[in-house]
This record gives sequence, C-alpha cells and structure tokens, in this order.
Amino acid sequence: MTTTIFVAGFHHETNTFAPSAADWAAFTCGAGYPGYARGDAMLAQMAPTSTALGGFVAEALEHGWALRPSVWAGAMPSNRVTTEAFERICAEIVGDLQRGACDAVFLDLHGAAVAEGADDAEGELLARVRAVVGPAMPVVTSLDLHANVTARMLALATAMTAYRSYPHVDMRETGRRAARMLARRLVPAAPTRAVHAERVPFLLPLNAQCTLMQPAASVIALVEQIEAQHDVELNFAMGFSAADFAECGPVLFGYGIDPARVRSAVQQLHTEVAVTRRADWKIELLAPLAAVERSIALALEADAPVVIADTQDNPGAGGDANTTGLLHALLQARAGERLQGRVALGLLFDPESARAAVAAGVGATLPLTLGRAVPTWSGALTEPPVEATVRVLAVSDGVVAMHGPMTAGATMRLGPSACVELQGIKVLLASAKAQMLDLDLYRYLGVEPAQMKLLVNKSSVHLRAAFGPIAAHILVAKSPGPMAADPSDLPWTKLPAGMATRP
Repeated sequence: MTTTIFVAGFHHETNTFAPSAADWAAFTCGAGYPGYARGDAMLAQMAPTSTALGGFVAEALEHGWALRPSVWAGAMPSNRVTTEAFERICAEIVGDLQRGACDAVFLDLHGAAVAEGADDAEGELLARVRAVVGPAMPVVTSLDLHANVTARMLALATAMTAYRSYPHVDMRETGRRAARMLARRLVPAAPTRAVHAERVPFLLPLNAQCTLMQPAASVIALVEQIEAQHDVELNFAMGFSAADFAECGPVLFGYGIDPARVRSAVQQLHTEVAVTRRADWKIELLAPLAAVERSIALALEADAPVVIADTQDNPGAGGDANTTGLLHALLQARAGERLQGRVALGLLFDPESARAAVAAGVGATLPLTLGRAVPTWSGALTEPPVEATVRVLAVSDGVVAMHGPMTAGATMRLGPSACVELQGIKVLLASAKAQMLDLDLYRYLGVEPAQMKLLVNKSSVHLRAAFGPIAAHILVAKSPGPMAADPSDLPWTKLPAGMATRP
C-alpha cells in the first residue's frame, strides 16, 4: 500500500522592527522568493529548487511515497505577516488537508514568522494542522537555521530539523534529512522518540551565526559528532534576533529513543554554545566611511574584489534594500575615481528610478533620486536619497535565472531593472526586493563581479556562498538601516528576564 504524504510550505522571517509588513501581495509577487503556488503547480515549481521542499520531494520519491501537494507561500523578510495573509495561507493548507487522506505531513517552515495576533505563527499553524490529523499522525518539519523555536512548536511537531549552514547551502539536504526522519517514524511499531530542548540565554548577532567562521563552524561540526556518538537527531536553531516576542533566541533540541542520551547530547552542546564559547560570538562592524576607506586600500593591493556587506539594510532580514549610507560613503571617498570605475552597489530597491532608467534606455543621461530615507527602530531617518545625474549602462525586465550555491534552479522576478553610473560607481536598481547573494544578480545587468575592485552588497552573510570564492576580503559595515547588526541596539519589550541581548 502506497504511503501518502501531505506537503506544504510557509516561509517568513519576521523583523518586528522593520518598516513594512508582509501582506498577501508580498507572498504572491515572488521577487527574492518563489511565488505563491498551489497543488501540482507548487510541486512543479519547487521540486527542482535548492529549497528544503525540493529536497524532501526528491527523497520522498526515492521512498516511493505519493505526495499530496498543498501550498507554497514565501515572502521576503519584513515586519509582521498581516492577519489577512496569514489566515488565508492557513485556511488553504488546512482546507487541503481536510479534503483527503494521508499518512503523514511534511511542512517546510522558516520558524521565525510573527503574524498580527500570532507571535508564534508556526506554532499556530501546527496547532491547526494537529486539529485535523490528531495527535498520532507524524508531522515533520524543516526549519531555517534562524528559526525561533518555541515550546509550542516542539510539542506539536513529531520532529523538526534545521539547516546547518549559513549561508544556507544545505537547504535541499535538510529536506532530505527531514524525509529520512519521517521514514524512521513511519516504520510499523517504530519506538517513540523523546525530545529535549535547551534555550541559550542570550541573542546571537546575525553576522556571528555564519558557519564559515568560528565559533559557528566548530559548533556545527560538534552537532554532527555528538549525533553519531549518542544516536540522536540534534539541532541548533540559532534564532532570528529581531523578533520582539518572548521566545526569540537560540534553541538546542534533539530527538532519540533513549531520553537520557537525548538530554545528555543537548546539554553537552548547550555547554559548548552558552558557556565555553560564549565570548567568541563577536563580530567586527565598521562605520560606512571607515569600511569604504579600508576597502579601497585593500582593493588597490588585491587582485580580486573586496566586498562590503551592507548588513543593516539586508532585505533578507527585514530591510527594504533602499538606504543610501554606503552610497554616500562611496561618493565621499571618491571610490569610483580611485578604483577607476570598478565599483558596484546592488541591489538598490527603487522602482521609480529603475523604471525611469529603463524608459530612458541604454546610453541615456538623466537626473535621478536614488534610494530613500527610512525610519529605523529609533525613529531617526537614515541618510537622504542621492540626487545625481546618471548614465544608463544596462536595462532588464528583471527575470533572472539563478545558478548559485543557494539559488540554483530558481527564477527571480525583479521587475524593470537598470544599471546606472554616477562618478564611476555602478548602482544596480531593481523594482523588487532581493538580497544580493548571487553573482547572477550583478550579471543580469551587465556587471561581472570578478572584474570589479569593490562590491557593496545589500546582504549580511548569504553573500559569502557565492562571493567568498571570488573575494579577496569581505568586510561588514554598520550603516543605518532597519536590521540591527547588534541586537542590543533594539528597544526590546517582550524578551523574558534573564535573556541577554548580546553574548
């Protein structure tokens, strides 16, 4: 008899301090995420991608399982998911679940979604799924490494597994691992597996979570070592430290047949993360002009690009990719002149300027107002827009086939886009928000990243997967924007007593 698995996906990383919310349009437009899809169209869209859902589908087919596809709903990080959008997504998933039989459920979740009226959005979705399938049916989920894992999620899911890399180059493997976890639980008379979790008592800065650097690299290696030693399924969800609710923060959790082994494994990892390595979760953040000046000095001596991460305007963490602090710094430092025009910044989310440049056409010269002054959590505005006369170097419809380590198989739809030049600086303009995490996002507008001396990317860590191999140096700049690189800068109101905002 064929095993039938119900599959669905819901992804949103919520920065409750960000300026804009995720409404229904944010889930349908696509941009930096695959657009909303349902049923067979969802499987056709998601199966070839590097997502956990794509990995789960591949593994499921190898097991001979039949799949009942429901919904894929993903939106770029922002403030809360609106009530309308969340209720519509939940209603479609639950409605599909009620319309047919299945043997198990797989949900590809982010784990850090906050909706209006539901701080623990994934916990709420899991509760509604459980109300349909009952307490015994296996419900397995994949999670982002930045998940804020809650007690409700742990209680309602049969098992969860999180990405182990940041940049997230193992999303597809995580989906495959989730399928293998589900297979173990579908074996007739399979033993019940205990769960144990430990919360880390401090928030981790986003940049410190990079698993290409220490201490995260050795901690993830330890996860896999302890798993083998204790015969457990172990996870380190590092948390998304910009969601103001009581259970924001890193969580270590695991599953196993022997409760004592599970507890021992999680506690061993907790000691490593929260005690032994606590002082190591630190990052260097540079002021915008200091980052640019250091980058120019390095670039003049390097034979490969220097990359600056504009981390506080990262659209992958709730920024709108439209602040101008680093562009002002590039102009002030005369970076274009000093590096002979081999300077590029992207992607700047500016639909009005992008459309004007596209309308003017390649070779045209026109005045543009680039970027926005936006409020941050403090109420203060970021730097003003840059008013300049620019030359249009390239235009595009914004349909970009992706080939990078995180995005292979995906297509981004960024709307009218243009590369414009001012004072030797190439600025890439898009009509939709997308994190600069892939070489293709420069190439679609005629810029070959490896030929640049200095690249300014609106990203935090994901850029390292594609740009690390071509970069001589990567610096992190703390330019004013909606995503706090240091969680202690934020005006928290809901964190519990004892939760520190820095290691």
